[in-house]
Amino acid sequence: MSVRILLLGNGGREHALAWKIAQSDLLDRLYVCPGNGGTAQEPKTVNVDLPPTDFPRLVEFAVKNEAIGIPVFGPSVLAARMEGSKAFSKDFMARHNIPTAKFRVFKSDQFTDAIEYVNTCGHSVVLKASGLAAGKGVLIPETTEEAITGLKEMMIDNVFGDAANEVVIEELLTGPEVSVLAFCDGYSIVPLPPAQDHKRIGEGDVGLNTGGMGAYAPATIATPVLMDQIMKESLRPTIDGMRKEGFPFVGMLFTGFMLTASGPKVLEYNVRFGDPETEALMMLLREDVDLVAVAKKACAEHHLDSTTITVRPGFAVSVVLASQGYPGSYPKGKRIEFKPTPSSAYLSLIYQNFIGSINIDVVVFHAGTTKSDNDIVTSGGRVLAVTAYGETIREALDAAYAGVETVSFDGKTYRRDIGHRALATLTEKKSIGLTYAQAGVSVDAGNNLVEIIKPYVRSTRRSGADAEIGGFGGIFDLKATGFKDPVLVSGTDGVGTKLRVAVDVGIHDLVGIDLVAMSVNDLLVQGAEPLYFLDYYGCGRLDVDVASQVVKGIADGCRQAGCALIGGETAEMPGMYSEGDYDLAGFAVGAVERELILPTLDIVAGDVLLGVASSGLHSNGFSLVRKVISVSGFDYSSPCPWDNTMTLGRAILEPTQIYISQVLPAAKAGLLRAMSHITGGGFIENIPRVLPKNLGCFVDASAWTPPPVFKFIMKHGVIDPLEMARTFNNGIGMIVIVSRDNVDAALAALSQGNASVFRVGEVTTEPGVDMRNLHVWSL
Repeated sequence: MSVRILLLGNGGREHALAWKIAQSDLLDRLYVCPGNGGTAQEPKTVNVDLPPTDFPRLVEFAVKNEAIGIPVFGPSVLAARMEGSKAFSKDFMARHNIPTAKFRVFKSDQFTDAIEYVNTCGHSVVLKASGLAAGKGVLIPETTEEAITGLKEMMIDNVFGDAANEVVIEELLTGPEVSVLAFCDGYSIVPLPPAQDHKRIGEGDVGLNTGGMGAYAPATIATPVLMDQIMKESLRPTIDGMRKEGFPFVGMLFTGFMLTASGPKVLEYNVRFGDPETEALMMLLREDVDLVAVAKKACAEHHLDSTTITVRPGFAVSVVLASQGYPGSYPKGKRIEFKPTPSSAYLSLIYQNFIGSINIDVVVFHAGTTKSDNDIVTSGGRVLAVTAYGETIREALDAAYAGVETVSFDGKTYRRDIGHRALATLTEKKSIGLTYAQAGVSVDAGNNLVEIIKPYVRSTRRSGADAEIGGFGGIFDLKATGFKDPVLVSGTDGVGTKLRVAVDVGIHDLVGIDLVAMSVNDLLVQGAEPLYFLDYYGCGRLDVDVASQVVKGIADGCRQAGCALIGGETAEMPGMYSEGDYDLAGFAVGAVERELILPTLDIVAGDVLLGVASSGLHSNGFSLVRKVISVSGFDYSSPCPWDNTMTLGRAILEPTQIYISQVLPAAKAGLLRAMSHITGGGFIENIPRVLPKNLGCFVDASAWTPPPVFKFIMKHGVIDPLEMARTFNNGIGMIVIVSRDNVDAALAALSQGNASVFRVGEVTTEPGVDMRNLHVWSL
């Protein structure tokens, strides 16, 4: 079925798109609005003399020409904010952990705050008007004084108008830039070969910024490994994030990257084809790539994953011919002559009408041109883009510059060094040594993390440890603790799939507390006082902010437990974890006087079980919790059904109760015979671990009321009470076993803490755990 297409624009990219679209067998008619002096010369193509921003008239035209009803290859209004508001896009990147420069956003009335930030941020800055400013809203000051002057121009003098109602001040990144254009259908994303633009007007990358004086693709510096990193860390999270936030992206996503020493970072998004990158990329697409099918059937109809987009091996180069004076003021109406030249022995120059074609591998795309009678004349700053393909970058450049010589007009301005970075690599035969950062590991980020967490670590100082980190090992002076005949007790644990919830909700400090709690509570069961703690943090890419939040929580847990955080390991392992994910493990060491080790050997039937209340789910059973929530009709952002002051996600992240300060004094007083930390396996699995093999116990489920979170899980998961008892703590995080004679004394000692204490059962002669009165949990 043939289709009609309306293409909006009049630049070189539009001509390149028209050139490729016109090759499609699916095309009936292509309308280009308003088009230029070259677009109308393509087969089946007509220029439309309408303003491309006059949408009512465009709709009217579409209706008259039966173009209405076709899918739209382009973003929605919401998705277009990724280009239309730099403040929005930077906040989006921060939310989705997409690598980008450090930044702050200031409204136009925050001039004083912006100056303060520039003076104190500690790095060189780039100033960006948040809104669209015709490509001119970026300032790169070399000094703090220039930055303040630039802020005044943007925020006070209003040189960029409403575009600078918000100003983004971001860290100045250094390194080569690449542009990645990618087809998107809202779900899938297919990048084209990376391109490298040449923004400055002058050779050697000097002079004023322009819309682009040339480009080549593929940019050899963006290796396949680097492109894979860009896809995993930036492009895929971008498309997934936009869809999750309710504005899926359909069309061409154009992302600019800076290849920094610590890896590729996003400079900006554009929600359209780039210029002059598009001219080169259209030349690289294989002849069998039907752009109509890609744009209509694949992207707009969301079938991109079933479409193959292939490129030719080799290189494409685009050289822009500009008007004299560009990017400042320039004359218009200069007649353009297209002449074949015999100077190149290997190229046969054949021009038809006003479109040049050199052995089909050189095409002159029109940009700022218009037809005047029988002539083509200049009408813009960037006039033409001479584009060529070659098997090597050298061949493509030679062909493109041979094409440049066939075109003449008064004031023709162009750069003679397009592709110079790629050529430098070839001519100098450089062997570019890889860095650890290029492998995805940032030593700088690791060092930065250490400096940030040092105050947290110091806050855990106690007798025996100064809590200073940075050495090869942590030191603890056991003699300084005052133990007489100590036995060391160690434990290690993690927090399970509760981490998945923390990552999804974006709250990371609470699982740090969990990590400490799970280990030190296990030490407590032996009667031990926690002395020191070490942590392990593993990730694919180190996010310093997230990691520091986790360590802040670990330090909080250590203070609650009275132990020192004396060291840890942060492992950045590219390719081992999905973007944004991390894993945790904790290691605790404590000591107990030999005569007070628990459990004691004198446990007998009739001993009493006291239950110390939990703070909630603690850190076990979260695989089932997540499953229940997925079928409950709630999500993590829903208001918590039992506490409207927080979200459901925050509620289930309530950290594990640390029982040291409440229970350890009773253990040191010799009041306890055993303890059981109720973790995975609930009452059924954990209590028997501390009982003699010939003994068991009963637990009276009516002795306390499970907190609302367990009622929620039980109800929405339709979970049997016995299954609850073998999976969760159900409101009792620690079971304490005491003799009948010590019940009152133990209750008095334990009641000094924050958690409630209940008499919940007794030791029996029947091995196992008899859960009684479970029916009350269903009431």
